[in-house]
Amino acid sequence: MHVTKAEIEVRYAETDQMGVVYHANYLIWMEVGRTKLIQDLGFSYAGMEDQGIISPVIDLDISYKKPLRYGETATIHTWIEEYNGIKSVYGYEIYTPSGELAVQAKSSHVCVQKDTFRPVKFRKLFPEWHEAYEKAKR
Repeated sequence: MHVTKAEIEVRYAETDQMGVVYHANYLIWMEVGRTKLIQDLGFSYAGMEDQGIISPVIDLDISYKKPLRYGETATIHTWIEEYNGIKSVYGYEIYTPSGELAVQAKSSHVCVQKDTFRPVKFRKLFPEWHEAYEKAKR
């Protein structure tokens, strides 16, 4: 299983009135991790979009464990939890600077045509990418 790691320094604008990271910002950080994973495997999400294919989130499961605060560095671990040639499920763990688990999450995605939102078979459109996912998944 291939796990990508990305670091994010918590910015003041990402915190709420309680001084902790606002919950929705973790979704943005998950996208950072997912994009880095795709790049580490040798591909480009932007390149896929240039071909008229997008990959919307169809399901999200997130559990908040520990807070992160302004000035701390969050470490995002991202991997392919499940993949079947059509749907991809990414796994995430976001850690505090002391190594404690702050967030555990999964997001499910399918590829669709940008103009119609009709699903496409990822493995047929992007066979090299498909092969890389098969090798990298859990």
